[in-house]
Order: sequence, then structure tokens, then C-alpha cells
Amino acid sequence: MKPKIQSEKLGTEPIPKLLKNLSIPAMIGMFVMALYNVVDTIFISYGVGIEGVAGVTFAFPIMMIMMAISAAMGIGGASVISRRLGAKRDQEANQVFGNIMAVILIISVVGFIAAFTVLEPMLRLFGASQDILGHATDYMFPILLGTFFFSFAFATTNIVRSEGNAKFAMLMMIIPAVINIILDPIFIFGLNMGVQGAAIATVISQASVSVVILKYFITGKSSLQLNLADLKINLSIIKEVLAVGLPAFAQQAAGSVMMIAINTMLIRFGGDIHVGVYGIIQRIIMFTVMPMMGVMQGMQPIVGYNYGAKNFNRLQETVKLGLKVTIFISVFIFGLVMSVPHWLMMIFTSDPVVIEAGVDYLRIMFAAVFLIGVQVVGSGLYQALGKPKQALILSLSRQLIFLIPLVLILPHFFGVYGVWMAFPISDFFACILAGTLLYRDRAIFFGKGKRKGQNQNQPVTARTN
Repeated sequence: MKPKIQSEKLGTEPIPKLLKNLSIPAMIGMFVMALYNVVDTIFISYGVGIEGVAGVTFAFPIMMIMMAISAAMGIGGASVISRRLGAKRDQEANQVFGNIMAVILIISVVGFIAAFTVLEPMLRLFGASQDILGHATDYMFPILLGTFFFSFAFATTNIVRSEGNAKFAMLMMIIPAVINIILDPIFIFGLNMGVQGAAIATVISQASVSVVILKYFITGKSSLQLNLADLKINLSIIKEVLAVGLPAFAQQAAGSVMMIAINTMLIRFGGDIHVGVYGIIQRIIMFTVMPMMGVMQGMQPIVGYNYGAKNFNRLQETVKLGLKVTIFISVFIFGLVMSVPHWLMMIFTSDPVVIEAGVDYLRIMFAAVFLIGVQVVGSGLYQALGKPKQALILSLSRQLIFLIPLVLILPHFFGVYGVWMAFPISDFFACILAGTLLYRDRAIFFGKGKRKGQNQNQPVTARTN
């Protein structure tokens, strides 16, 4: 398929077929990415112990800060680029792409310097105890050295997806996952490097896929072109990208703050073992929520392109179908976790104490997971439309507005169980908020479809504020 046709199909193919073709590759890619996070945790748990898992859990907030910046550029840039392509402003799309690359280079230098200067103080600030500080430092040092590879791969995968090339984006998620899974046992067990071996395996896998993505752009396989002239920072472009990407940044950054708060309260009201259990459960959350994220990522280029082309009927059809699919997935996940929590915990550990605690905490945390679909779709939808205010509110709602205050308050009344109870309560409130915003903007999202005498590709009048 020619690069030009790659993006134009977003405005012509039937929505069910298009959403399937874009979402399934995203789901597969994210499943594999989640799988290698799961495998990482399994190898660390069996090779190092629950203390190693706890160390990685304390290091994770720093990784989330790195990914927050990359998400802002990648997801924000993807939204801007898809709308430029939909409006046939290809040269401007190239300029946006070049500016994103320039920011990634700056981020990479900062991460490299941080590895040698502020790593250990940051981990102490985030609450790491002396017993697990060594594991956390060993894991994060190689990760920070490889900041460029993480940032480049994360941002450009979203950009590739924005031009409708979901299969290639999927491969760019699968390749590093497979490499990481192969290298993990070699470094952790074969070379006896522990958690540092897991980190080195991850950096190598991201470096490998970065080479493949760079080749994709410089050999003309993309709708976009990477030109040196476009690397010159244009503040108006950066401002637009960050305005749209701010919700993605806020969501990732809030996730980092959330993990710091959770780790702190688990240490205070429980102990290191509870942090390790949370590290395992966090991987289960990643694995089970990925299908909904895949649907959302499949929706975004369709929504962005057709919004830019003013094909509002196609936009409405995409939103309705996306909501139906994500709600179905969330109900299925609820049933799965409630039915077999023991099996899920036994994948990661054979320690009966960890398994018993994990089963109780899993059931509490997933008690309202069937409500997540509405929030996931709503947040991704407003990002794709370039509406940062609504997207920011939804991105922050579950973690920052609801979850963190509940995590800090409930343990004083319910002990360590209060940390886990905060999750379903925040899911409930976040769903109410997302539903309210979507209902308010129903003129765009849930219109009655084609008017008399109007074909699918003709614009309709809709409120867009």
C-alpha cells in the first residue's frame, strides 16, 4: 500500500472493518508488551525474590515520568499529525514530526545525566527502604542510560499509528517484547545479574526496535518525511503538540505520583512484602486493561482524521462501536479476575503468603473494573479531537483527583486494606465523570446519524466545544 493511501483509508473504509484492522494490531502489540512486563516480573520474582519485585516497583515511578514526556510528544503529535493529514496539509505534518524528534533528543540527554546525578536521591525520596534501594538502583541505572531508545520508540509508534499503519506499529511493539523475553533468562539467571540484567535486556530490546523504526521513516515507507530542516524547534508547534499531549503526560505523571503514594502507604501500614504484591498486581492490571487501550488507540486515528475532514457521521459511528467493544471487554475482565485470582497470582510466585494476600487484594481492586471502558474511550476520544481541557480532566480524574486522595485517607480507617479499596471507588467516580462529559457532547459523539439526502462522507453541523 502506498504511503499516501495509508492515511486516506481512514476516511473511506467501513468503520467496523477499519476499527478492527487498527485495534487488533494495537491489542496484539500491547498484549505482547504487557507480556514481557509480566515475564520480567516472573523472572525477577523467581530469580531474586519478592524483594527484587519491590525494588522494581519503587523504580517504576521514574520510568513513568520518562514515559509521560514521551507520551505527551507521541500521543499529542499523533493527534496533530492525523488532523494535518486529514486536512491534506502534508508539509505541516512533516514539520510537526521533526519537532517531536528534536524534543526526544533533548529528553534523552536529560535522562542520561540523571543516571549519574540524582537517581539514588530520587529513589529515597519516593520511599524506597534501605533493604530494596539496591535493587531499585540496579534496575533504573541502565534504563536511564537508554532514555533515547525508550522515548523514541514510544513516541514514534504512536505517530506510525496516526497515519493508519497499525500493523507496522504492532510489529514495533512485538519485536522488543520478544527480544526482551529471550534475553531476560540469559542476563538474570545465566549471567546472574539479577534485576540489573532485566533492565539491560529491556534497553537492548528498545534499541533494536529504534533502529527498525528509524529505517522505516528514512526509507520513504511512511506518509511522513524526516528532514533535518524540520528538527528546528518551532514553539508554536511544540505548544500545540503539548496542549493535546498534556492529558497523556498528566495521566502518566499522575500514575507516577499514584505509585509513590501507594508504595508509601503500603510500607507504612503493611511492609515491603505488600509493595512486592502490588508490583505483581500492577502487572496483572497492565495485562488485563491492554485490550481496552488497544481499542482506544485504534479509534484515535479514525476520529482525528475524520474530525479534520469534517466527516462527523463516521466519527459518531466510531465512538459508538468503540464504547460497545470496551464495555464488553471490561465485563469479561471482571468475570475472569473474580473467578480465578489464585491462578493469576500463581503465575508470578509459589510463595503461599504472597498468593493468599494477592487473591484478596486482586478481588478488591478489580471490583469495579467493568466501569473502566467508558473512561478509557472518553479520554482517548478527546485527545484525538485535539480538546485538551476535557482530555486532561478525564486523564487526571481516576488517578490524581480520586485515587490518590482515597489512598492517603482510607488506610487510616481500614489499615492496609484501605489502599486496595481506593481502586474500585475511584473507578466508580471516574466513570460517572466520563459519562457526564460524553453526554454533554453527545451532539458530536452520539448524533442520530445521516440526515436525509446526506451521504456518509458529507459534513454535518455539530457542536464542537
